[in-house]
Order: sequence, then C-alpha cells, then structure tokens
Amino acid sequence: QVQLVESGGGLVQPGGSLRLSCAASGSIFSIYAMGWYRQAPGKQRELVAASTTCSITTYADSMKGRFTISRDNAKNTMYLQMNSLKHKDRNVYYCNGVIQSRPESKKTDDYWGQGNQVTVSS
Repeated sequence: QVQLVESGGGLVQPGGSLRLSCAASGSIFSIYAMGWYRQAPGKQRELVAASTTCSITTYADSMKGRFTISRDNAKNTMYLQMNSLKHKDRNVYYCNGVIQSRPESKKTDDYWGQGNQVTVSS
C-alpha cells in the first residue's frame, strides 16, 4: 500500500504565500510523476502543476510565475510553493503520485492525498 499525506494548507490573505507538502510512503519502488490538482465544489478537478522523474515541470497557465512545484526524491516528498495568492485560488488541493510499487512489475498506479483546504481571504 502507498499513502500520500498532505500538509501545509490554511488561511492566507490575498497576496500571501503558502507551501503545501505531500509525503509518499509505503510500498514504493519508483515514483514516475507527482502533481498537484485542485477542485472547487461542483467543479472538476484541475491540474495545478506536475513534475516528472526527469524534473520536467508543467503548470496550468493561471499558476505560471506564481506557483512552484519541487520534489525531494530522497524523501519521496513533493512541495508546492504558492505565492501571490488570489481569491480564486481558494480550493481543496490534492497531491497525486504515479507510483511503481514492485521492482518485478512495471505496473504503476495512481495515488491521491487526502486533500488540503487553501482559503484566500482578507
């Protein structure tokens, strides 16, 4: 089993910053990609940023220049530094990992964190 545990959400004023963390643990042989998604009530989950094993990063257009995704591969941990937060960034943020659990099988599975509320309010 693999678990992704998120931390770091909370309340921040517009223009402020927060850093989210996502720690993967359990039966992990290799992590191929990790990413952050967010979901507002009644809406589909959308990509915020993603990072591959080769450190190729992708950002949603509205997050470029404000959010930074990073990974500490030695700790199986991913971060999302969010700066210049806006009211519209208020969402539940989820981390995702594409993970190979066994060395003898190249099969990967998608895992999700529990979700972390980010509220931007003055």
